[in-house]
Amino acid sequence: MSISLTESAATRIGKQLQQRGKGLGLRVGVKKSGCSGYAYTMDYADEITADDQVFDSYGAKLIIKSDHLPMLEGLTLDFQKQGLNESFKFLNPNVKGECGCGESFTV
Repeated sequence: MSISLTESAATRIGKQLQQRGKGLGLRVGVKKSGCSGYAYTMDYADEITADDQVFDSYGAKLIIKSDHLPMLEGLTLDFQKQGLNESFKFLNPNVKGECGCGESFTV
Protein backbone atom coordinates (compact mmCIF):
# COMPACT_ATOMS: atom_id res chain seq x y z
CA MET A 1 0.00 0.00 0.00
CA SER A 2 1.54 3.26 -1.12
CA ILE A 3 0.23 6.59 0.15
CA SER A 4 2.57 9.50 0.72
CA LEU A 5 2.97 13.15 1.59
CA THR A 6 5.25 15.65 -0.05
CA GLU A 7 7.61 17.53 2.23
CA SER A 8 5.53 20.71 1.84
CA ALA A 9 2.33 18.87 2.86
CA ALA A 10 4.04 17.32 5.88
CA THR A 11 5.35 20.75 6.95
CA ARG A 12 1.87 22.27 6.62
CA ILE A 13 0.25 19.46 8.62
CA GLY A 14 2.85 19.90 11.36
CA LYS A 15 2.19 23.65 11.53
CA GLN A 16 -1.58 23.15 11.68
CA LEU A 17 -1.31 20.59 14.47
CA GLN A 18 1.06 22.82 16.38
CA GLN A 19 -1.34 25.79 16.09
CA ARG A 20 -4.22 23.56 17.14
CA GLY A 21 -2.27 22.32 20.14
CA LYS A 22 -3.19 18.64 19.75
CA GLY A 23 -3.66 15.89 17.19
CA LEU A 24 -1.86 12.84 15.84
CA GLY A 25 -2.05 13.66 12.14
CA LEU A 26 -4.42 14.35 9.28
CA ARG A 27 -7.33 12.02 8.57
CA VAL A 28 -8.04 11.70 4.84
CA GLY A 29 -10.96 9.86 3.29
CA VAL A 30 -13.62 9.94 0.60
CA LYS A 31 -17.38 10.36 0.65
CA LYS A 32 -20.09 10.07 -1.98
CA SER A 33 -20.66 13.58 -3.22
CA GLY A 34 -20.89 15.90 -6.18
CA CYS A 35 -21.72 15.25 -9.78
CA SER A 36 -18.86 12.79 -10.38
CA GLY A 37 -19.34 10.47 -7.42
CA TYR A 38 -16.74 11.06 -4.68
CA ALA A 39 -15.12 13.94 -2.83
CA TYR A 40 -12.11 13.98 -0.52
CA THR A 41 -12.53 14.58 3.19
CA MET A 42 -9.93 15.92 5.61
CA ASP A 43 -9.99 16.36 9.37
CA TYR A 44 -7.63 16.28 12.31
CA ALA A 45 -7.02 12.83 13.77
CA ASP A 46 -7.04 12.76 17.56
CA GLU A 47 -7.08 8.97 17.78
CA ILE A 48 -6.17 5.93 15.71
CA THR A 49 -8.63 3.03 15.62
CA ALA A 50 -8.16 -0.62 14.69
CA ASP A 51 -9.77 0.14 11.30
CA ASP A 52 -7.18 2.82 10.44
CA GLN A 53 -4.01 2.61 8.39
CA VAL A 54 -1.25 5.09 9.23
CA PHE A 55 1.17 6.44 6.63
CA ASP A 56 4.15 8.50 7.82
CA SER A 57 6.15 10.85 5.59
CA TYR A 58 8.60 13.53 6.69
CA GLY A 59 7.42 13.16 10.29
CA ALA A 60 3.71 13.78 9.57
CA LYS A 61 1.00 11.14 9.65
CA LEU A 62 -1.91 10.48 7.28
CA ILE A 63 -4.61 8.33 8.87
CA ILE A 64 -6.99 6.54 6.50
CA LYS A 65 -9.87 4.15 7.18
CA SER A 66 -9.20 0.75 5.62
CA ASP A 67 -12.37 0.80 3.49
CA HIS A 68 -11.19 4.03 1.77
CA LEU A 69 -7.85 2.56 0.71
CA PRO A 70 -8.97 1.10 -2.66
CA MET A 71 -9.86 4.61 -3.91
CA LEU A 72 -6.73 6.21 -2.43
CA GLU A 73 -4.04 3.64 -3.32
CA GLY A 74 -1.04 5.45 -4.77
CA LEU A 75 -2.20 8.88 -3.53
CA THR A 76 0.32 11.64 -2.96
CA LEU A 77 -0.90 14.58 -0.88
CA ASP A 78 0.83 17.84 -1.74
CA PHE A 79 0.51 21.39 -0.40
CA GLN A 80 0.86 24.15 -2.96
CA LYS A 81 1.01 27.93 -2.79
CA GLN A 82 0.14 29.93 -5.90
CA GLY A 83 0.04 33.67 -5.36
CA LEU A 84 -2.40 34.33 -2.53
CA ASN A 85 -3.95 30.85 -2.81
CA GLU A 86 -2.71 27.85 -0.89
CA SER A 87 -4.28 24.41 -0.61
CA PHE A 88 -3.74 20.70 -0.35
CA LYS A 89 -3.68 18.92 -3.71
CA PHE A 90 -4.63 15.28 -4.13
CA LEU A 91 -2.51 13.51 -6.74
CA ASN A 92 -4.51 10.31 -7.13
CA PRO A 93 -3.67 7.85 -9.94
CA ASN A 94 -7.07 6.13 -9.50
CA VAL A 95 -9.07 9.15 -10.70
CA LYS A 96 -10.66 8.49 -14.09
CA GLY A 97 -12.54 11.78 -14.34
CA GLU A 98 -13.43 14.95 -12.46
CA CYS A 99 -16.41 17.26 -12.54
CA GLY A 100 -16.01 20.66 -14.16
CA CYS A 101 -15.69 22.49 -10.83
CA GLY A 102 -13.03 20.05 -9.55
CA GLU A 103 -14.94 19.22 -6.36
CA SER A 104 -15.66 15.56 -7.11
CA PHE A 105 -14.11 12.66 -9.00
CA THR A 106 -14.75 9.15 -10.31
CA VAL A 107 -12.56 6.07 -9.94
